[in-house]
Amino acid sequence: MLAALFLSFAVIFVAELGDKSQLMAMTFALRYRWWVVLGGICVATTAVHLISVAVGHYLGAALPTHLLGILAGVAFVVFGLWTLRGDRLSDDEATRAQRTSAPAFFAVTSAFLLAELGDKTMLATITLAADNDWVGVWIGSTIGMVAADALAILVGAVAGKHLPERAIQLGAAGLFLVFGVSMLLEGAFRTLPGLAIAAISIGAVVAFGAALRALPLRLRPAVLRGADPDRTPQHDDEPSPSADRA
Repeated sequence: MLAALFLSFAVIFVAELGDKSQLMAMTFALRYRWWVVLGGICVATTAVHLISVAVGHYLGAALPTHLLGILAGVAFVVFGLWTLRGDRLSDDEATRAQRTSAPAFFAVTSAFLLAELGDKTMLATITLAADNDWVGVWIGSTIGMVAADALAILVGAVAGKHLPERAIQLGAAGLFLVFGVSMLLEGAFRTLPGLAIAAISIGAVVAFGAALRALPLRLRPAVLRGADPDRTPQHDDEPSPSADRA
């Protein structure tokens, strides 16, 4: 069991380096608190890798990855559009509270569940479970993926402190859309080279952004109408409750 655990940890940790899951973790860390992101990743990874070892140990067959990829792609396009639309709250405290709520945790968990179904790390876990102790593979692969994504969360959390909210929102939306389009292309055109998928995905998102910028101002998402379009400067001049009490 220990041999399977260490082997699975090493294989999955290395496989996750530079993978889209790390980029996703970094993106979510720009939007939500780190422990919400890490908790969602832990839950999603535990579930997906349990499915993986069950498939590898009992069935020995892969899941229909192209269909799962298409489903995940649609979900990520929705996440991207949702992020681009932005929050309606104008109070900074309310926004921070919302980021730590159950919907944020659910968003992270569901996104990683969809992204990892049919991903190369899932297929690697299935392969490992076919020839090694399934409990060791399950534990090792889960820890390996969480550890790799924790590094990305750290980078995203640190980077987020030095970026304005508007840049974070645009960057997160762009990454989600690129992920979504690339997964749709991977699922629909399974023989398309990876470089071609990346180029088409980035080009499609850039073209979409240009089309949004070309819309009349009132039809654009708020984040594209200018710097901090929803900010109300007079709010900063209002006396704080603590000042009133003083």
